[in-house]
Amino acid sequence: MVKTATEVNALTELLDKQVANFSILYTKLHHYHWYVKGQNFFTLHVKFEELYLEAAQHLDVIAERMLSLRAVPTATLREHLELASIKEAGKGASAGEMVKQLASDFTLVCTELTEGIAIAEESKDQPTADMLIRIRASLEKHSWMLEAFLGS
Repeated sequence: MVKTATEVNALTELLDKQVANFSILYTKLHHYHWYVKGQNFFTLHVKFEELYLEAAQHLDVIAERMLSLRAVPTATLREHLELASIKEAGKGASAGEMVKQLASDFTLVCTELTEGIAIAEESKDQPTADMLIRIRASLEKHSWMLEAFLGS
């Protein structure tokens, strides 16, 4: 089935928003990796590195999917900050605040990915739906683990 221009635009707009989100997440996670302090330093320092490496992979996969759909992903920090639904890290957050913010960010991105999955499925774009499902499943697991770390 041929996708309509409206379907392609809705999907690529959502994908581009995720390019922005994962760019911001990558930077935020790096920030947290560098600046985490306290009794959980060793645990969180390693975890944040794991998460920023994964965020970089998701960013690349989503951007390349956009390119395969003949769409152009945003590629500047300015564009990412304007387009992203999550916010960059602030200074001075405690380790607990960092974990809580990431769990919230992951939940927000999962909600947006669910919307993208529906759009992709409606437009019969199984590769994009599959990609988004895999990313959402990973983020849901991380969100659950971060919340468990917080005891919530």
